Amino acid sequence: MAFQIPNQSNGILLLIELHTPSLPDNLQILSTSFCSFDFPSLSSQPNTTRMGVELENSNCTNLVFTYGTLKRGFANQVLLQDLMRTGDAVFKGTYRTLQKYPLVCGPYRVPFLLNMAGSGLRVTGELYAVSARGLDRLDELEGTSRGHYERRPIHLTPAGEEELLPCAAQAYYAHKSYEEEMWKRNGRKGFGVYSEEEAKGYVKRKDRPQNLSFLDHIRIFISSPSD
Repeated sequence: MAFQIPNQSNGILLLIELHTPSLPDNLQILSTSFCSFDFPSLSSQPNTTRMGVELENSNCTNLVFTYGTLKRGFANQVLLQDLMRTGDAVFKGTYRTLQKYPLVCGPYRVPFLLNMAGSGLRVTGELYAVSARGLDRLDELEGTSRGHYERRPIHLTPAGEEELLPCAAQAYYAHKSYEEEMWKRNGRKGFGVYSEEEAKGYVKRKDRPQNLSFLDHIRIFISSPSD
């Protein structure tokens, strides 16, 4: 894929070619890294674009895909609402995973995206652009330093606009230490969206038994018989 950027200061056209040879031509994906060019005539533009996604806030350069309780209408959306009020997050729209992934529920109807591309279904969720501060708060919520979830890359397309070039973001996957057992416990069946129906029975962390850790609850769940 090639495009041209005019350098109006000297009248030269700059040709840039972006190519990912390991993917089919119709699924070429831009790298998650991007370059900035110092064009005086463009410096007054407040918006930037990353992977085809407009970033209105220059501080919010981290694209995060949410598929569970961080979505609008669910229990942990309050965190993203707080971040949006302080300018640390911007809602970008409804997106869908480019590949299939298992999306399942664990203890207390907590949702888990499993890093097993090719299994399950294409998952629909919401995309946010967040600041470094916002990303730190999401990492804390998801327990990335405690072995709860892992933040890893994911490729998406806007829901209903599958013909557009996929974009790269990050998502919080179930930690690899228990993902396979979680998949087995769910009968190797997932769903495409964490809906109100799937969330029935969800229990907030503060209302769960406090003498057990998050990982304790997971171990108990995966060792229990399926319904």
